[in-house]
Amino acid sequence: MIAAVLWMLTGCVVLFALSGHANAQVRTFWIFQPPLDMLLAYSSWQVARRATGALRRFWLVLALVGALVTVGDTVQVGVALAGKGQWSTSGGIMQTICFTVALVALIVAMLAHPMPGRTRREQVAFWLDSATVLVAGAVVTWCFLAGPDDVLNTMVTGAVVLTAGFAAVKLVLSGNAPMHKAVAGTLVASAALNAIGIFVSPGADGPMPAHVYAVRLLPSLLVAIGPRLQELLARFDENAAFGARRRKSYSLLPYGSIAVAFAAVLTVIPEGPHARLWGAVTGLGLIFALVVCRQLSAFHDNKRLIDQLDATLADLREHEARLRHQAQSDGLTGLANRTCFHEEVAAELAAANGSRPTSVMIIDLDGFKAVNDTLGHAAGDTLLAGVADRLRVAVRTGDLVARLGGDEFAVLLRDCGTSGASQTADRILDELASPIAYEGQAVRAHASIGIACAESGDDTSSLLRSADLAMYAAKHAGKGSWKCYDRPDRALRVHPVAAGPGHARRNAD
Repeated sequence: MIAAVLWMLTGCVVLFALSGHANAQVRTFWIFQPPLDMLLAYSSWQVARRATGALRRFWLVLALVGALVTVGDTVQVGVALAGKGQWSTSGGIMQTICFTVALVALIVAMLAHPMPGRTRREQVAFWLDSATVLVAGAVVTWCFLAGPDDVLNTMVTGAVVLTAGFAAVKLVLSGNAPMHKAVAGTLVASAALNAIGIFVSPGADGPMPAHVYAVRLLPSLLVAIGPRLQELLARFDENAAFGARRRKSYSLLPYGSIAVAFAAVLTVIPEGPHARLWGAVTGLGLIFALVVCRQLSAFHDNKRLIDQLDATLADLREHEARLRHQAQSDGLTGLANRTCFHEEVAAELAAANGSRPTSVMIIDLDGFKAVNDTLGHAAGDTLLAGVADRLRVAVRTGDLVARLGGDEFAVLLRDCGTSGASQTADRILDELASPIAYEGQAVRAHASIGIACAESGDDTSSLLRSADLAMYAAKHAGKGSWKCYDRPDRALRVHPVAAGPGHARRNAD
């Protein structure tokens, strides 16, 4: 690489030393080309030997490109040494054929390099971007480079050069480039210098300044040292040289193409209506159409992604609801569990804040252990599920029924005082009076119910403890009844309350 750079510097020094001698400058220009071409072919071949699959195919094509331009430029050296009155760096027939075939092969290799993970829409977007840049190159060429006698040739040359640069950039953005980004940068810079070299002295029919020859020689150096750099990278770190890189989700090239074409149109407008202006306007309109198609495709992709996101969020919300239900409900009965019940009681006490009555009930089944022992756990589970159903029927809408564990249940009665709680307890005992069927047998679930109404200063623990004391009082008083916890001024006691219809009045100390 150092030798190539020194070779180029030597060539530039000679070109400037020969200023005013166009014939000698052209010969120097061509003499300094073949060694750089041979470096391109040799380095590309060395890289291909280390690569596999699509990467190997790409670098083999690049080695072929190097061989073709070496042949063409070597032949052109002989033509330049034998000719006289040469002012241009345009090659002869053989050099033009070799260069054209090599450039087309390179562009095809870059555009055809596989881009894994791309959907059909992404591939369409890629080709729309390619067409946009190609048309922009044609517009610029039409406005500034096309002469009256060589319009088609100049347009094709400029468009092909820009397309080659675009293909190199797209390889880098694809995330699957067959080369390191630094190597791709040399190819992009080479394409840019080629375009600058055409602009510096377009259609020259006489001697050109030394700097024009130097600018037109520099791309050969950049193209040659790129593969050499790739060879060095592959020799020391193949992952860095050939590893896939993150692909950008967007490309600004189409918008750059619009800006370039628009600038070209503004430049030729002062000349008035003529073929250049109409051609530029037509090209600009075509670019806008391509970009609109690109945007429509992007809008469709965005809508599809949003729909997928909405579906994913719906699934997540549903999954979250299932997890929340599982975390806050009892697996056997489907009722709220202890944790959920405590949270709801705390929330209700905070919301009520003494402005409305709040009551809780603790319900403990009588004789549940006997059912488990005589009929088995399956019968016990059936009994618990049946009791849960009876409790749901007995309470009001808005009340919360929970299973605290084992055969113990609880009910949160919102906006309900002692009178309403007593009526609810009566309904529960009436519902539980009906037997629950299990494998042809009638299983009855009697219950003892403790009621506690919240007062100022009560929290969840104290309220549930009061209801629990009332429940034990009801159980000690004979079971199958309910008791309400009361707070006298000096001592806590459970006073007798009339049981519901069909139930005897019981007293508790």
